[in-house]
Amino acid sequence: MANILLLVTAVIWGFGFVAQILGMTHLGPFAFIGLRFLLGAASLLPVIWWMWSRLNLSADQHESLFWGSLTLGIVLFCASAFQQVGLLYTTASNAGFITGLYMVFVPVMGIALGIKTGRMTWLGGALAAVGLVLLGFNESYRLGYGDALQLLGAVVWAVHILVIDHFARRVSGLLLAVGQFLVCGTLGLFVSLTLTDEVTTSVGIINAAPTLAYAGILTVGVAYTLQVIAQADANPSHAAIILSLEAVFGALGGYLILDEWLTPRQMFGCALMLGGMIMSQLAHQDAQPELCKDGDRTHA
Repeated sequence: MANILLLVTAVIWGFGFVAQILGMTHLGPFAFIGLRFLLGAASLLPVIWWMWSRLNLSADQHESLFWGSLTLGIVLFCASAFQQVGLLYTTASNAGFITGLYMVFVPVMGIALGIKTGRMTWLGGALAAVGLVLLGFNESYRLGYGDALQLLGAVVWAVHILVIDHFARRVSGLLLAVGQFLVCGTLGLFVSLTLTDEVTTSVGIINAAPTLAYAGILTVGVAYTLQVIAQADANPSHAAIILSLEAVFGALGGYLILDEWLTPRQMFGCALMLGGMIMSQLAHQDAQPELCKDGDRTHA
């Protein structure tokens, strides 16, 4: 049952790239980020209310919750901004596979935290790097602008995972998730309203409502909750493999809904990237933090 829940999570996250692209037909990227994560936070409030009535947090835990939510929210916003803006210039397929590289970056960055990294991790990273060249580089071997933003986003997603591991030792992960969603959503709306030329209208919000509901309630609220429930019982190695399929479902969604096509070279690159991600993740599954995109990847 746990593996089925993880598979559903991967499907939801993968098709979320499609929702993010479609949503920007009516909203600017930062407005979409703001509304998406505030909606995701709101969808988890009933669960938080139920938990809060049963928790007795100490003063230290309250402080950790505040600083953890603030720090994670800022990092989540940066990662989401790279991803969302990048989707203006690349495909859902490319975004899914390149974002998935955070699973390679986490163990590599873990070296600075004293987490040992073996040969399999480096081999997986090298394999994923070759796949990235085949997927995202053009004939002149230049990385596309949108793909470059996705790659920067993958680096920040990896930082997000490591920061989660730091604060999750001190306070409930679900409370941290909602806190970071609130911070990220607020930052998104602030940037949209004050620092960009985005124009957000009530008509645009209404037209984007279906994609906002999917990207907010499903990918943030529902998928994150399913991941937390499933990983309590799932084999960590199985979880890593299943969650890696997010990239595959992102490509499938791009093909079915957005009519995106991959060349044979790009498909081979995707296969290499997926293999590298899985190899890197499984090499140090016991030593590194749990995968938690949006809850954080949580996303997300």
